[in-house]
Amino acid sequence: MLSDFRSGILLAFRAHFSWLSGISLFFLLLIVWMASEFSGRQPATVALDVGLSVMRLILPLIMVLVVQELLSREFDRRYFLSSLTYPRARQGLLLGRFASVVVLMSCVLIVMAVALGLLVAWIGEDYAQATGVSLSWPYVATVALIGLDLLVLTALAAFLAMVASTPSFVLIGTLGFMLMARSFAAIIELLTREAWVVEGAESYRAGVGVLGYLLPDLGSLDIRMTALYGRMEFLPSDLSVLVLSCLAYAFAFLWLAVWVLQRKRFA
Repeated sequence: MLSDFRSGILLAFRAHFSWLSGISLFFLLLIVWMASEFSGRQPATVALDVGLSVMRLILPLIMVLVVQELLSREFDRRYFLSSLTYPRARQGLLLGRFASVVVLMSCVLIVMAVALGLLVAWIGEDYAQATGVSLSWPYVATVALIGLDLLVLTALAAFLAMVASTPSFVLIGTLGFMLMARSFAAIIELLTREAWVVEGAESYRAGVGVLGYLLPDLGSLDIRMTALYGRMEFLPSDLSVLVLSCLAYAFAFLWLAVWVLQRKRFA
């Protein structure tokens, strides 16, 4: 497993992971700076809000590309003929590559979070806001839950890489799952408060509510309001249950990926 972890790191850097991460970091900081410059009031709050949104969008894209390179193309290009030649457990390959993706994405998340925090702090020096942003524990908690969101998506991408016949399905499936898991709770809340938005709101809400039994509520992991306004009362009341359920989903997806790989027949 350790050798697969090391090979995963090397393969990622050979696939220009550092270049992709650097370009993503540059565009993150550029977009944040431009958002603060064009905001009429509270530039630090606007910059942090936009930066967190960009991170939640761009990190899954990077992760999917890395999973495609380390797992999907392992079977698409038939590299497994050499990587599984020696007597070894199949799950060692999967778990080693999965661990390398998690470590790489954790490093990118930390670098982006630190860079974003420094830029927001610099922007905030030029404008005294009535309600300043909090870059201490609320910001750390926000970034940590972004990491949990990314962990669930990484486990799902690993599972899809085991069952998909083409690498593109990993991209489509992971991003589609992400959109549903992040939005269904907000849609249900909208239909509860504003029933006039659609006709037959009750039946529509009941249909969307079924997703709550099938998908993790990734939307509730977005607790940026605590960092934007420095008020911990914005935390969900069931945060501990939410974290445990997301960890359970991540473990379940990873277990399914191992189970599929163990029973996978290679032509």
